Amino acid sequence: MIRQVCSLAFATLVIGLFANVSPVQAEVDLKVGDAAPAFEAKDDSGKDWKSADHVGKKVVVVYFYPADMTGGCTKQACGFRDDMKALSEKGVEVIGVSGDSVKNHQLFKKAHELNFPLLADTDGKVAEKFGVPVTHGEKTVKATIDGKEESLVRNVTTARWTFVIDKSGKVASKNTKVNAAEDSKAIQELVEKLK
Repeated sequence: MIRQVCSLAFATLVIGLFANVSPVQAEVDLKVGDAAPAFEAKDDSGKDWKSADHVGKKVVVVYFYPADMTGGCTKQACGFRDDMKALSEKGVEVIGVSGDSVKNHQLFKKAHELNFPLLADTDGKVAEKFGVPVTHGEKTVKATIDGKEESLVRNVTTARWTFVIDKSGKVASKNTKVNAAEDSKAIQELVEKLK
């Protein structure tokens, strides 16, 4: 009898514990050939940037990066900046996405004369739609821009992943092991194969 009471009490405890646990959300696992998710965010000018206004008109490169004004992220952004003419001539539009704010993006663009939009995914929702790993928690990057010390604070840090969306709106490429300095060159090679 004692054994049955103990078993019943244990079972009740276990059921009670799991009754308060919310279900784990399945991670998004986009694959090549899947339809790209629709998304929108504020761009570096503070305007709404909507994928529906761009996807289907050009090949769209959406690259996620951890933070403005850091080593690898700067190399990656400057690579795209330097190759922008060649990419544009091939009908490619490049969009950088990070957890940085609009203000941070403005400073980053100014410091490195970037010539493409940066989206402020401050809550990580765009990254989550693409299945990109997101870390929450405040981080600060200090940088000197135009002789002035700036603190760039963000609350979300994303992994460095690059996606290419073809003109039909499908994922043509997903790179989860991006070489920051070589990303723009890899995209140029890939776009040549899409033709």
